[in-house]
Amino acid sequence: MIQRIVATDKALALIEQFRAMHGPLMFHQSGGCCDGSQPMCFTAGEFKVGSSDVWVGTINGCNFYMARDQFQYSQYTQIILDERLPAAVAFR
Repeated sequence: MIQRIVATDKALALIEQFRAMHGPLMFHQSGGCCDGSQPMCFTAGEFKVGSSDVWVGTINGCNFYMARDQFQYSQYTQIILDERLPAAVAFR
């Protein structure tokens, strides 16, 4: 079975860097547009997961959630987290 969510080595290193700075982390990808369509990283518990969110899996020990409507479109795809260049301040 294919993993639903994976990350590149650069993204994994960035997750570790963020975790060292902020503690436990989580990810959420909304069904919005623009920046909201990208996976967003939060300190664990900072983003309130609701009944309209789906747990997708874990990446490097961090829970990854997605808005249910977005999940309906992408449930059969593999999500690959990578850092966005040139600034390593976001994942894509």
